[in-house]
Amino acid sequence: MRGISAYSIKLPIIEKEDDLGKIIAEELIAERFDLADDDILVIAHTIVSKSEGRIRRLKEITPSDKAFKIAEKRKEDPRFIQAVLDETKEVLIDYPIFLVEAKSGNICINAGVDRSNVEEGYLILLPKDPDASAEKIRRRIFEMTKKRVGVIISDTNGRPFRIGQVGFSIGIYGIEPIRDWKRKKDIFGRRLEITEEAISDELASMSNILMGEGDWCSPVVVIRGLSVLSDDREGIKNIYRDEATDYIRRAIKNFYSH
Repeated sequence: MRGISAYSIKLPIIEKEDDLGKIIAEELIAERFDLADDDILVIAHTIVSKSEGRIRRLKEITPSDKAFKIAEKRKEDPRFIQAVLDETKEVLIDYPIFLVEAKSGNICINAGVDRSNVEEGYLILLPKDPDASAEKIRRRIFEMTKKRVGVIISDTNGRPFRIGQVGFSIGIYGIEPIRDWKRKKDIFGRRLEITEEAISDELASMSNILMGEGDWCSPVVVIRGLSVLSDDREGIKNIYRDEATDYIRRAIKNFYSH
């Protein structure tokens, strides 16, 4: 038999310029939770964004003509639309959903811009460089605990063809994001040809159950029992499909351009 364990960690309210790695390490110590080598920390992006000051005040945003046009179509606040556009590399669909490629390379709704878990009249953005955020936290935790861990920055996202949101990874450090099963054998001895397992997304999704949504406020999960750490500096961009092989993206763009 094999198994893994996962533990959620509550934190105080995070503010701009807080040393997030230090706060996490201190909370673990306060809870008498001893980190171990090969543990994986999954951290909700909201607290990372807050510590990095990735917050915008709605009344300080001036919408462009493009924002007004999209907002009218969507019956949305044009300032919110402008905040999304400011974080966007390419708009794929602006109605009935606002699907974009964020500047980080992630394809998601509203470029990850959100009104939840932030004060009224403000918006929370994704970290500018989630991989760098994960690296910074990992290094700080190592300084304080001397434990070699992996770090995943997570968000939630909807899925095509299914109802409901799941957690997924938007930034990683010290962990292999993909486990390649190609050339290995299945239970009948046949060679696997195309199986690639999205390890970082699976762990983010599992952690989201413990984190919860709304005011549950357990934005950090420690996972133990897996050997998926890596010294390779593989970033999250390695799991994004390039446009040439992203057939769904191409189909969406082709459909909405006609």
